Amino acid sequence: MIGAGVVGLSVAWHLVEHGHQVRLIDPALAEGQSSQAGSTAALGLLMGQIFRRSSGRGWRLRQQSLALWSQWRALLEKRGHTIPFRPGLLQLATNDQERQAQARLVEQRRSQGLPLRLLEPSELEALQPALPPAAGGILSPEDGQIDPVPAMQALLRDARRQGLETMAAAVLHLERGPGDAGQRWCIHTAAGRCHSDWLVLAAGLGSPALLEPLGHERPQSPVLGQALELQLPAGCDAGLWPGSISWDGINLVPRPGGRLWLGATVEPGRTSGDPLALAALRDLSGQAPPWLEQAQVLRHWQGLRARPDNRPAPLIETLEPGLLLTSGHYRNGVLLAPASAAWVLEQLQVPGPLPAL
Repeated sequence: MIGAGVVGLSVAWHLVEHGHQVRLIDPALAEGQSSQAGSTAALGLLMGQIFRRSSGRGWRLRQQSLALWSQWRALLEKRGHTIPFRPGLLQLATNDQERQAQARLVEQRRSQGLPLRLLEPSELEALQPALPPAAGGILSPEDGQIDPVPAMQALLRDARRQGLETMAAAVLHLERGPGDAGQRWCIHTAAGRCHSDWLVLAAGLGSPALLEPLGHERPQSPVLGQALELQLPAGCDAGLWPGSISWDGINLVPRPGGRLWLGATVEPGRTSGDPLALAALRDLSGQAPPWLEQAQVLRHWQGLRARPDNRPAPLIETLEPGLLLTSGHYRNGVLLAPASAAWVLEQLQVPGPLPAL
């Protein structure tokens, strides 16, 4: 399989966990993820139960992934691999219309037995450090945030322990093979060729160029996102909040040591960050509380998220026998990685010997 971002690593780990022989190909396995990579730039928010829809593919994928992340973390923890998880997600309403929509969502989730709760403005005002101005909020205790980089490291280490083969090479092009056993696909890489009966493509923005020569048009566009890590003033600890905060499309993620992740901008078609967009992020478009204005910037980074053109995200589909695509997760790669892996495994559950990838 091709692609060692959070989705590709999740697929690879899940498959070897279920007894499949997998070769994972990506130059990042030697060089590390690019500074533009979507996985390493992600903040890792898990917006599952707080998702506004209650049916359809997006809802099902989110609920499946929430359950799987919980199972995966517990299993990996037993094996000595820790995936940091901060429970809780508080989404703020910036106006009365959003507040009313939140009230309806809480009632809907209550009928489903899910523990979402409305917070009144007075409850929000009592939280420290002070939150941005809001008309109310909705708290989802079972959503949360996963730290993407340790998660990817844990998945890779455990998959290798179980026999995952890795190939740190760029894929140049793909070719249909003769169809003999193990020869359906020929993967041409900078380090040579390899063959497989099944091929899973999880290469994000690199996927379209590999698919087009095979006759599959699945265009995706880059959407740049910038983020900041801040050191908060002395005595200011965002870890006292009931979880990560989502405010007007911006996320505030508490970090150990009195730090905070702030992100991310949404900048379609750009490969370098807009300074004006970063400035608006830094001061919450003029709504930043004083403690946030006083915070010290420790780190600034950016990454490119792959958004499908004219198709809903993500792209999870069988393109032809033995060719599976799981890409274009846009802003939900960390959240939807386990469900993507589960889908790939389902496609491989065929009678006969276990296929190699």
